[in-house]
Amino acid sequence: MADKMLCVLAGYDDQTSQRLDKFKECLKDFETLETRGLPHHITLCSVSTEREAEIKSAMIDAANDIKAFPVTFNHIGIFGGAKVLFISPDVSVPLLKLKEQFGDSWNWTAHTTMLISEPDKIIQASSVLSKTFNAFAGEVDCLYLYEFFPARLICCIKLKKSDTAL
Repeated sequence: MADKMLCVLAGYDDQTSQRLDKFKECLKDFETLETRGLPHHITLCSVSTEREAEIKSAMIDAANDIKAFPVTFNHIGIFGGAKVLFISPDVSVPLLKLKEQFGDSWNWTAHTTMLISEPDKIIQASSVLSKTFNAFAGEVDCLYLYEFFPARLICCIKLKKSDTAL
C-alpha cells in the first residue's frame, strides 16, 4: 500500500523503559495523538515497505557492528510546531553510529516522544514534565522494525551486551 511505511526504532532496556514510563505517567491527564502500544524508542529511519528485505539486512548488520550502549537523558524539548514534547538523550558516538547505519544524521534529533498534542497542551505538559524530570542514564539495547499504519511489529533484534553498557 502506498500509504504504509516501515520505521526502524532503537529500543531501550527494561530499566530505561520503566523510568520513561514514570515520566509519561505524570502526563496521563493530557490527551495524546501518539500511536499507542509502541515501546519507548528513538526513530532511526522511515522507508517504503518495498525496502523491507534491505532494511532487515541493515538491522542485522547494525546489530553485528554495534553493541548495546549507554545513553544519558539530560533534557526535555519541544518541536513540530510545538506539537511534540520529548525527552532527549545526549548525542554520543555510538548513537550517531547507529543512526548512520540507516541514513545520515543531518537535521535529526534523537528523542523519545512523551506527548503529541496541540501547542497549548504541549506547553502545559512541558511545565508538568519539567517539575518531575531529572537527568538519568539508560541503555539502547535493541532495534525494532515496525510497519505503519496501523502499527505492526515485524521484528526485534537485540544488540549484544557490552562491558561498558549499564
